[in-house]
Amino acid sequence: MKQDVDLQHAYRLLNHGPTVLVSAAHGGRRNVMAAAWAMPLDFDPPKVAVVLDKSTFTRTLLEAAGEFALNIPCVALADATVTVGNTSGHDGVDKFERYGLGVFAGRTTGAPLVEGCVGWLECRLLREPHVEQTYDLFLAEVVAAQADARVFQGGRWSFAPGHEALRTIHHVAGGAFFSVGPMLQAKPLPKPLS
Repeated sequence: MKQDVDLQHAYRLLNHGPTVLVSAAHGGRRNVMAAAWAMPLDFDPPKVAVVLDKSTFTRTLLEAAGEFALNIPCVALADATVTVGNTSGHDGVDKFERYGLGVFAGRTTGAPLVEGCVGWLECRLLREPHVEQTYDLFLAEVVAAQADARVFQGGRWSFAPGHEALRTIHHVAGGAFFSVGPMLQAKPLPKPLS
């Protein structure tokens, strides 16, 4: 059900503010963590930003590798998202194995991609040491993107009835999430009469 997403539409995977799972690998180790602060930055080439605390093992791996992935989990992965977001990989735990998360190889990077998500962005780090150290903010170029064809069609999300478990999740605090609802198509207001 995975389909490639044109890089010109990659920003659309994130522009509605979903929680993401950040994954990275380096030196025979891999890790995954949850992040609520990720966003698109540019269209061509597509760029993203994500906040990663200095204490996270995923940050250590992505700094060493120079690449990572943003995986977009859905309702079906809410429990796993909270769990990997509250577990450290510093102690040698492979969260993928411990929590039974499936992985697959990306098209362009060595970052592990998380099975069961509904979107995947493979990213190459754009080094900005001052911004990274001062603000914990990482910038990257999206070099490949994929989405689940059941809920991303024609370059946009489409969460139809019957796909409730595939709706993206949005962290609000303390392990609580909202899931995205049905699409609402807005119409321009009529011009006022003069």
